[in-house]
Amino acid sequence: MKKVIALVLSLGMVVSLLAGCGASSDSATSEPASAPAEEAAPAEEAAPAEDAASAEEAAPAEEAAATGETPDLSDKLVYFIPKVTGNSFFESANDGSQAFAADPSWGFTIQYEGSPNADVTDQITCINNAINAGADAIVLSAVDATGLDAAMKEAADAGIVVCTWDSDITTSARQIMVSQGSPKQLGDFLIEQALYALKAEGKDPEKDEISYVWHYSNPTVTDQNSWVESAQATIKEKYPNWTMASPDYFYSNQDSDQAVSTGEAILEAYPDVDLIMCPDSTAMPGQAQAIQNKGLTKADVCAIGFATPNAVADFIDNGIIDCAGLWDTAIQGGIACYVGAYLAAGNELHVGDKLNIPQIGEVTVVENGEISEGAETGDVNNGVIFLPERTMWTADNVHDYNF
Repeated sequence: MKKVIALVLSLGMVVSLLAGCGASSDSATSEPASAPAEEAAPAEEAAPAEDAASAEEAAPAEEAAATGETPDLSDKLVYFIPKVTGNSFFESANDGSQAFAADPSWGFTIQYEGSPNADVTDQITCINNAINAGADAIVLSAVDATGLDAAMKEAADAGIVVCTWDSDITTSARQIMVSQGSPKQLGDFLIEQALYALKAEGKDPEKDEISYVWHYSNPTVTDQNSWVESAQATIKEKYPNWTMASPDYFYSNQDSDQAVSTGEAILEAYPDVDLIMCPDSTAMPGQAQAIQNKGLTKADVCAIGFATPNAVADFIDNGIIDCAGLWDTAIQGGIACYVGAYLAAGNELHVGDKLNIPQIGEVTVVENGEISEGAETGDVNNGVIFLPERTMWTADNVHDYNF
């Protein structure tokens, strides 16, 4: 593990860093290879920590691809930071990543560290803990679009590779983002679920008057707000007969108890609402639980959104909801951790490059503008990697998955 260049924190800060973050870890061995494409044109602002590896360590992706040489990741430490611990989305991402890391084809340590509170201050504490621990890479799902920028830049200044997954920060404050999909893809996926549920309950989404509300985590989280914005644009264009029952969105801050109470408040305030859309893995099962608590079923109100299959299987079985959806969290977490270790070993990635990840397959780097309109992309080690697919859970397939 490379030495970390960082200021020694005061005793008071060290004490504060020990609060708010729990951890678990596992390790294994790796064998990446890459097949680069053309380099992207340099952007005005490059990504941080591009010089994290020394010239002696550097082994560009182009050279690895040409020689078939396997970069050695065995001494790397990756800090894997979720928005919140105890949530099935993030726990399953960690479980999957640790399982990948246990396979001989990988070779680095993943340290899962987070807080039970979806809080910026707690995530800054986790980032500082990673700096003090001598981490080689930090892979973060951010609770705020800009509130973690300074802490991640500080980590980059300490020589640490800084990547994001699930929920992004400012594109110039990190290197690679591993995203579940573009805002358009995820917004359309929400609409797909809504159409399925409404039709299943005998409604015509194209002709009937449909009233709906949004229920998710908070107004500052990057990913969910971008999906909602995209879905809203689609509704305006294709479904002018849909109207928002409330002019405001409902937030439950990725707190499971608050998700239920907020869900119940929605049902009390808008008893005739047709559709509740929950692009959040805490809000979705919480809303379903609220429907059940009120003695209602999918025949009374349609709730759709993002959640793991295990979190919604009982609600589908019991007729509370028709469907929900997500993507493979293990794959997403695994890609992000692997990319962090890969860059920390001195390898480079450019827009258009393809990286073959053992146990997972080939991924491609695209421009930041694919998820953030107008965002510039650095000429090296900056961009986005998308997951290949998303899946809707219904009564026909929800028990085919276990996470």
